[in-house]
Amino acid sequence: MSTRTDASWAPRQAGTGRSGLRRFLGMYAVGNLALYALYLGVVQILLPTQVEAFDPANKEMNLAVVTGVSAVFATLFNPIGGMLSDRTRTRWGRRNPWMIGAAAGTLLLLSLLGFAPALWLLAVGWCAAQAMANVYQAAITATVPDRVPEKRRGSASAVMGIAQSLGMVAGSLLAARFVGNLELGYALFGGLLVVACLLFVGLTRDPRGDELPPRGTGAGGGLSAQFKGFGLALRNRDFTWAFTSRAFMMMGFFAVMGYQLYILTDYITLPEGLAAPDAVGLLTLANTACTVVCTAVIGPLSDRIGRRRPFVLIAGAIAAAATLVPVFLPTLTGMLVWAAIAGAGFGVFMAADHAIVTLVLPARGDAARDLGVLNIANAGPQIIAPFVAGGIVIAFGGYMYLFLVGAVLSLIGAMAITRVRGVA
Repeated sequence: MSTRTDASWAPRQAGTGRSGLRRFLGMYAVGNLALYALYLGVVQILLPTQVEAFDPANKEMNLAVVTGVSAVFATLFNPIGGMLSDRTRTRWGRRNPWMIGAAAGTLLLLSLLGFAPALWLLAVGWCAAQAMANVYQAAITATVPDRVPEKRRGSASAVMGIAQSLGMVAGSLLAARFVGNLELGYALFGGLLVVACLLFVGLTRDPRGDELPPRGTGAGGGLSAQFKGFGLALRNRDFTWAFTSRAFMMMGFFAVMGYQLYILTDYITLPEGLAAPDAVGLLTLANTACTVVCTAVIGPLSDRIGRRRPFVLIAGAIAAAATLVPVFLPTLTGMLVWAAIAGAGFGVFMAADHAIVTLVLPARGDAARDLGVLNIANAGPQIIAPFVAGGIVIAFGGYMYLFLVGAVLSLIGAMAITRVRGVA
């Protein structure tokens, strides 16, 4: 095992030079855009269309079961995939083999998904595809602490946020063209992921085994020690507070986001001739545009001034203020204002948060595993938020209370970041 320390390895991160870093960030954007296009295109359009074809009368419950169970697989396989790539030492690097294998596995599973003859087979197939996609996600996310100097992490965070936002829009638009040919639609998204992966692997350099820092927790104790190490990251104070901050911010955002259609149907009165699904599209456009702009501006700005935490505080305040707008203005205009301002807040948050979490990782040798643990703060709220939101609406009798709770959650998330001491 190498005895190189983290400190001695740090210059290798910046050793690719400015042009190499620009190329890496460009390919990092491509790799993530394809991934999030796949996620959103499948979950929002292809999967619901196929589920409805099996049993139109019970489509809502069936879709909830399929997506809920698959989300559990996604949450589990992100840290597991990260752990496996952390342990890998080959002449081709440690992330590349897992990225290529996971992308190929995702393509294979998605190509079969459109031919599923029964609902339970569709559920099993999508769970397996989610698992593979999250192994890919864990590996590509860990390339940031592997290869990007700390002073440029804000730019990498901005690239990630922009790719995620654009991928969500591109995935929905592309998938809408294949509702009549699901088999081709699934295969296309898998194929795009493979192409993006090969571009990333071919045009960026993954450090070889002898250039890597020492393996992290449990490296000498086999897989059992690595599994025990999943909880060790949460014993690190800064990591735990960063996890808490992200979890509450995501919960506040998705508690409202997931109920947009019902809010537009039951809470406000839409202008005559405007259907609720079309209104959701308007909100999504406003939200995404503001997210992309703010992410692109704040990421490099945080690099320039060398500070991250203030931007998370600002993001929480912006998100909370935005979430209160529909309480006082329960109209389509109010919802559009919410979508735009909340998108701006989310963009500011994305630009700073990803940089923070790469800076508070307990051990560089376990970077992918620990980033996978942190991803639970992303996936968990998306699983829990619909149940929490539904309970609030039923218990208190209105969507107004959902907005109020969303604002409080955003503020808690913002305040949690002040407890992180190792990052300015």
